[in-house]
Amino acid sequence: MQKVLSRGQSEDVRSGSRLIFGTLYPAYYSYKAVKSKDIKEYVKWMMYWIIFALFTTAETFTDIFLCWFPFYYELKIAFVAWLLSPYTKGSSLLYRKFVHPTLSSKEKEIDDCLVQAKDRSYDALVHFGKRGLNVAATAAVMAASKGQGALSERLRSFSMQDLTTIRGDGAPAPSGPPPPGPGRASSKHGQPKMSRSASESASSSGTA
Repeated sequence: MQKVLSRGQSEDVRSGSRLIFGTLYPAYYSYKAVKSKDIKEYVKWMMYWIIFALFTTAETFTDIFLCWFPFYYELKIAFVAWLLSPYTKGSSLLYRKFVHPTLSSKEKEIDDCLVQAKDRSYDALVHFGKRGLNVAATAAVMAASKGQGALSERLRSFSMQDLTTIRGDGAPAPSGPPPPGPGRASSKHGQPKMSRSASESASSSGTA
C-alpha cells in the first residue's frame, strides 16, 4: 500500500514539476518578450513553443508504448529542462536543425492539406446542418399533424357527448297519429244519438 502511495505521489510531483517548468515558466517569459517587444526573445520563445507542441503530440503516443521503460518520466522532465536551459538551447537547436528545414520543404503541401481540410470541414458542416434542419422540420410537421389529429378527435368526442346529452334531456315526439282525445270519443257516441232522433222524426211524420 505504501509503495502504491509513494508511486502516486512521485507521479504527482513529476507532473507538477513539468507543469511549472514546461508550461508556466515559458509562458511568463513569453509574456515578458511580447511586452518588451524584444525580437530576439520573442523568436526564442516561439521556437520553444513549436518544439514543445511537437513534444506534447509525440508524448501522447510514447506514454502508451514506452511508459514501462525505466526512468521514462524522469527522462521527459530532463528533456524539457534541456529545451529550456539557456546553456544548451535545446529548443533553438532542434528547431534550426530539424523542424525549420522540414517545414520549409513541406510548407506548400501542408498548406494545401489545410485548405482542403478547411473546405471539407465547411462542406461537411453545411451538409450536416441541412440534414439537421430537415430532420427538425420533419419532426415539427409530424408533431403538428399528430396534434391536429388529437385535437379533431377531442372535438369529435365533445360533439358526440353534446348530442347524447341533448337526446337525453328532451325526448322526441312520436311520429304516429295522436291518441284519441275526449272530443273524438264524444263525437263517436253522439253519432248514434243523432241517427236515432232522425229515425224517430221520420216515423212520426209517416204516421201523421
